[in-house]
Amino acid sequence: MVDLTTTYLGLKLKNPIVPSSSPLMQKVDTVKQLEDAGAAAVVLHSLFEEQIMKESELLDHYLNYGTEGYWEALSFFPDQKSYLIGADAYVEHIRKVKAAVKIPVIASLNGVSTGGWLKYAQRIQDAGADALELNMYYLAAEPQQTSRDIEEMYLELVRVLRASVRIPIAIKLGSEFTAFANFVKRLDEIGVNGIVLFNRFYQPDFNIEDLEVEPTLDLSQSYELRSRLRWVGILYGNVKADLAITGGVHTTTDVIKCMMAGARVAMMASALLQRGPAHIRTVLNEMVEWMEKHEYVSVQQMQGSMSQKSVAYPAAFERANYIKVLQSFRPAI
Repeated sequence: MVDLTTTYLGLKLKNPIVPSSSPLMQKVDTVKQLEDAGAAAVVLHSLFEEQIMKESELLDHYLNYGTEGYWEALSFFPDQKSYLIGADAYVEHIRKVKAAVKIPVIASLNGVSTGGWLKYAQRIQDAGADALELNMYYLAAEPQQTSRDIEEMYLELVRVLRASVRIPIAIKLGSEFTAFANFVKRLDEIGVNGIVLFNRFYQPDFNIEDLEVEPTLDLSQSYELRSRLRWVGILYGNVKADLAITGGVHTTTDVIKCMMAGARVAMMASALLQRGPAHIRTVLNEMVEWMEKHEYVSVQQMQGSMSQKSVAYPAAFERANYIKVLQSFRPAI
């Protein structure tokens, strides 16, 4: 019998598939459907810093920082009236979800400042959340800001959050850091329990007829998985924190690749938005079939088996592979 169990953030999970933060999490009934389909845990939709602190001077600083210099400025934050639930309702939503399901429930906070909104991390903990994912979304568009400034801002926020709550903390990051492995190592030293790779930053588009800049949202595709596999494969064994992959996880093959790179869990959102909760059951069934065919007895057996520490040619994760790929291409003409 194939053993699909894994651990993530100190939580024992029945399998490695975790629906990530998305609109699906806004209804208790849908979360229950995800559990029934086989989800091992869920990450709730994010509570945004803007929802909590829209009147604070501290938030005003972060929202207005460089708005004259880049397109993704104030106009691209959701209008306050369009938020489906507010801060107090979010905490109550956690209680309702916890009462309805037996799987672990991971709350999500989206913010970049160390203001009073951190008190909500404690309220989230008190509401029964099993863990907390901090979704860091900040565009470093101001020319005066250095990479060191940005990293220190992130690290200070994590230090404050780590000191504020007892439950496990995962940090969801984008990939745009100058020395990514070093930055993750510094987060690891602070005591974060998980690193989630990668956040998908939504890009605006141009409407050339109306001469307007329009916010867009495109669902992920499997090809986006490659950058995640690369970095999880590099980080595996070099940090204590559990590694999770999000973005581009759609198929059974995608989930297996995530495990082989060294991830503890594979997080799905776009695939479930497109195909519904039942897609989890399909992937799990196919995963068992594949593991039996290839004589894997457990998920833990395959975790990290294709990481940089395990493959015969670890340089394939780095520059050598870049050169090899370029040299291997043969144009049609």
